[in-house]
Amino acid sequence: MHTPAADIEAIERATLQAVAPEHIEAALPGWLLPMDSGSIGRARSAVPLHHHHTDAQVLDAIVVRYRQRGIAPAFRVPDLPGCSALHQGLLARGFRREQATLTQCGAVQDLLAVHTGPVCELATRPDEAWVAMFLGEGFDPVEGASRAQSLGRASGTLYASVRDEDGHTVACGAAALSHGWLSVHGMRTAAAHRGRGLAAQVLHSMAHEARRQGIERVFLQVTADNAPALALYRRAGLATAWPYAYWR
Repeated sequence: MHTPAADIEAIERATLQAVAPEHIEAALPGWLLPMDSGSIGRARSAVPLHHHHTDAQVLDAIVVRYRQRGIAPAFRVPDLPGCSALHQGLLARGFRREQATLTQCGAVQDLLAVHTGPVCELATRPDEAWVAMFLGEGFDPVEGASRAQSLGRASGTLYASVRDEDGHTVACGAAALSHGWLSVHGMRTAAAHRGRGLAAQVLHSMAHEARRQGIERVFLQVTADNAPALALYRRAGLATAWPYAYWR
């Protein structure tokens, strides 16, 4: 799948707006350098804004900038031929490739078809129950707290909550609406409620609001080994635009 250059840059800028790192440096042409003390990889890994050939010498300047802020340098680089020089340069500098991930794109209209029931609640700020979803059974509490904090301080994001008949939040997600895209983040379903289509309800609700605001395209990032999520996203019409990995 070929992704236009303008869309690549818009997606990467929208991603960082959603994960809200503590600092973003944009002094190096063609790169964004998010820096954060938390645990979210996207919020603390340098990312190129294009997928064509780049001289690996730029890596040294990026490493220096991260170390000046006391943050371990890391990179989020597409697994594409145009980035092969970066891959080789990272290997030569002692970095290791980890956490294969997929950037998937699709149409908001297709997300509307994954659920036929009512939309769930969308709030402009995350409440305590939404945050608690990241601390529940099956989730790493440290990573979850960091992720909830990062997503919670973003601008232009709506926070989706599905509640059961007793009012307890049992599924959630974050819908960032920026740079012409709906981006999906923080999808969580309580362990006891999985397999009931709640994640589909969250996606449908996000799509409903995006459509209301005139946004027609959606993207998300998902780890390549998350089979249940990938199955849902296929049903929602999402396809891989490009794969990437973290280099640490």
